[in-house]
Amino acid sequence: MAKRGKRYNEAASRFDRQAAYPAAQALELVKTLAAAKFDETVDAVFRLGIDPRKADQLVRGTVALPHGTGKDVRIAVFAPADKAREAEEAGADIVGGKELVEELAAGRELNFDLTIATPDMMAEVGKLGRVLGPRGLMPNPKAGTVTPDVAKAVAEFKAGRIEYRNDRYGNVHVPVGKVSFDSEQLIANLATLAGEIMRAKPASAKGRYVRGMSVSSTMGPAVKVDPSHLEDLTSLVH
Repeated sequence: MAKRGKRYNEAASRFDRQAAYPAAQALELVKTLAAAKFDETVDAVFRLGIDPRKADQLVRGTVALPHGTGKDVRIAVFAPADKAREAEEAGADIVGGKELVEELAAGRELNFDLTIATPDMMAEVGKLGRVLGPRGLMPNPKAGTVTPDVAKAVAEFKAGRIEYRNDRYGNVHVPVGKVSFDSEQLIANLATLAGEIMRAKPASAKGRYVRGMSVSSTMGPAVKVDPSHLEDLTSLVH
């Protein structure tokens, strides 16, 4: 187990780490426990009752958080010339076609957080599997990042649409804002995300779907959220 710093341990001693709190109270705790000198990200983790080894039980998609994540997402777009111009005008940070694929294959720095591609570029982008795959940066139709309307996709992701996917342990780990957000903004974002995660439940998943939830700041301890309050939380978005 990694050794924790004095500030982390002090924060962890200020609440019951074994207790599960209502979402609003858990988020308030996260805000008060954050003590870094920068604006920490608030992350939510859903521990799901799925078998991530089975293709029909994967949980993946996108969701538009009403208040965004507070992070400026750097987007790279793979598109032919006409679509590339549209993507650039929509705010894409890096735009290119085959030449961009070649540059990345040759070792260009991956200084972006998300990739979007037109369907006709995927034959080329597929060559970057070993480069983009390990970083979770490969465009995917299920995530809305393979689309003919790259300008719309760029605008949506810049405005707060995020991608979520389960990891190999069946957990979904997603940022829901910054510590500087007010409580209402964080609750609205978490409620929207929770509703989306519930809708994404695979039909073949058996037993309890959400087995655990927690929220934390970048440098702070995780605070457990009582999953039995999920329906109350998701009702906030209707």
